[in-house]
Amino acid sequence: MTDKLFSKRMRINILKMISKAKASHIAAAFSCTDILAVLYNRILREEKHDVFILSKGHAGSAVYAALFEKGYIGQADIDSYYLDGSLLSGHVSHVGMDKIEFSTGSLGHGVCVACGMAVADKLDGRDSHIYALVGDGECEEGSVWETALLARHYRLDNFTVIVDRNKYQAITTCDETISLGDLGGKWRAFGWETVEIDGHDHASVAAALLKRKKDKPVCIIAHTVKGKGVSFMENNMLWHYRDPQNEFFANALAELEAQ
Repeated sequence: MTDKLFSKRMRINILKMISKAKASHIAAAFSCTDILAVLYNRILREEKHDVFILSKGHAGSAVYAALFEKGYIGQADIDSYYLDGSLLSGHVSHVGMDKIEFSTGSLGHGVCVACGMAVADKLDGRDSHIYALVGDGECEEGSVWETALLARHYRLDNFTVIVDRNKYQAITTCDETISLGDLGGKWRAFGWETVEIDGHDHASVAAALLKRKKDKPVCIIAHTVKGKGVSFMENNMLWHYRDPQNEFFANALAELEAQ
């Protein structure tokens, strides 16, 4: 399957899951959909035990949609998303889910655990790679920068952090909350090999995810659009929390199916 089709199908299922459950965070899920599509479609090596952790765990619907496309979970699973008793919680959870390594949603925690996994794998001499996706608002957490220091100190060239740089968080922009300034420059200053890409360009995403630098971890600043794929959701903070119902659902589905 092409990355384009994989991401299209992901967005449609994210829309259906969130609408049915009357859940939230659809715009946050859409901004990272293309990144996850490439990662799950052709980067993660199951035979090498590569690991992905979604540190911005509130976008869990995107991970569930990717797992569905890979055949790891079924239609009944995604139909139960966010409902009582479902294994698919609003924030991503590893409970009962073999393909999810760690429950996340408390921002700044997932990337720390991913770093620990990278340390362990390096000590064990494993030929695996650890990926963690963080939000740009999440980069205001001090634990993210403690991880950045630790990963460089231990020369974790088996560790890649992807920053979903959609420039929004919760109810306003990142700049209005706490300006991150030159975010790429900050990661470089912490000693990381850092690249900046269009987070919706599948070829650029794939090349960045495969980038390696001996003795250095890699940070990918993926510039994205919050709500990408549905015109009235793009860069519209209402869709951080709003769930698409009625004409909003119908219009969003029509846009996505036409892509």
